[in-house]
Amino acid sequence: MRLLWIVLFLGFGFVLNAQEISFKGATYEVKKGKIFNNGVDVTETLTAEDQEKIKLAVNEKMADIEEAEKAEKRLEKAEKEQKKAEKEQKRAEKEQKRAKKQQKKAEKELKRQQKAQSNYDKSIKKHKVAVKKYEQLKKKGKLSPIDEEKWLDKISKYQEASEKAKKDLR
Repeated sequence: MRLLWIVLFLGFGFVLNAQEISFKGATYEVKKGKIFNNGVDVTETLTAEDQEKIKLAVNEKMADIEEAEKAEKRLEKAEKEQKKAEKEQKRAEKEQKRAKKQQKKAEKELKRQQKAQSNYDKSIKKHKVAVKKYEQLKKKGKLSPIDEEKWLDKISKYQEASEKAKKDLR
């Protein structure tokens, strides 16, 4: 930004002094094709060659001013492009962060789902094993009324656990 201001002021300075030219130790001012020295018209007193050199120097100075203005415009355009690129980069970074956040959330949900499935599978397996064992013991007649009550309580707890796991699975 500072560079822009410097170029702007230099260009403005050139515009103010564009008509003044130093030639052979004297300062000439060119206005509307006439050459002045200290406010006096000296166009006719100078040789045609000197007039051409002075006008050529003025034209070169004007070309320098135009070039400075073009450089200033290019600099402004480059700064705008840089700002635009920075905004785009910030937007892309935000988008990338959001995508990472969503990915982590999805991974976390997947882990939770897998754990819930695992818990459900384990609880179903324990329930089936307990029912099978109870049926075997009952069939062999090795259950006392107290043991039978304990086994039924155990089976009902496994049943509740599997229902809870199924609910968590959803």
